[in-house]
Amino acid sequence: MNPSNTKKLTATGMLCAFAFAAAVASRVPLVLFLKYDPKDVVIAIGGFLFGPLNSLAISVIVSVAQMLTVSGTGILGCVMNIISSCCFSCPAAFLYKKRRTLSGAMAGLFCGCGCQAAAMMLWNYLIAPIYMGIPREAMAELLLPAFLPFNLIKGGLNAAITMLLYKPFVTALRRANLLEPAHSPEKLRLNTGVVLTALFLIVSCVLLILSIHDVI
Repeated sequence: MNPSNTKKLTATGMLCAFAFAAAVASRVPLVLFLKYDPKDVVIAIGGFLFGPLNSLAISVIVSVAQMLTVSGTGILGCVMNIISSCCFSCPAAFLYKKRRTLSGAMAGLFCGCGCQAAAMMLWNYLIAPIYMGIPREAMAELLLPAFLPFNLIKGGLNAAITMLLYKPFVTALRRANLLEPAHSPEKLRLNTGVVLTALFLIVSCVLLILSIHDVI
């Protein structure tokens, strides 16, 4: 096997492990019964590194692993997890692949946020009532007050954390010799603008969470 392909496969395996650990060990309640985990951050980083198909592969592997170990929602929950992760990470990776610049990365992440929020409104209405065992009418009443803000907050946090972690993650993989050395300067740098944008998103999401819970 080509050494570069071996490194890519090894790095993808590590990303799968990190994403699964994030999904299992970092679940935080946000809105009602809905919980946030940062696995989509790892999946998006995989897409930035190796393209949107890598994001798809990691999404499927991690979602199936969740279904077989910790999830109680079965195959339908697995499908929902795949759709949600892909809707965020694949558009982000696709746009960054087309335009490997800071603006391309930012556009991709914000596009991923919008795609995820819009798609999950539809799929939560269609599929969630089946495995949650509630009438579709009851689910429809939850879409705007619960699922929409949850997915917007989730997307905002994922985008912000991806901005902050991408460069350090790439540096760590290169030091571990799991990525080929850069042949040109890395376009997505952890500069002041990136940090401030990420912090703005995080603060906005925290304020929205507090507002939903009537804390402020």
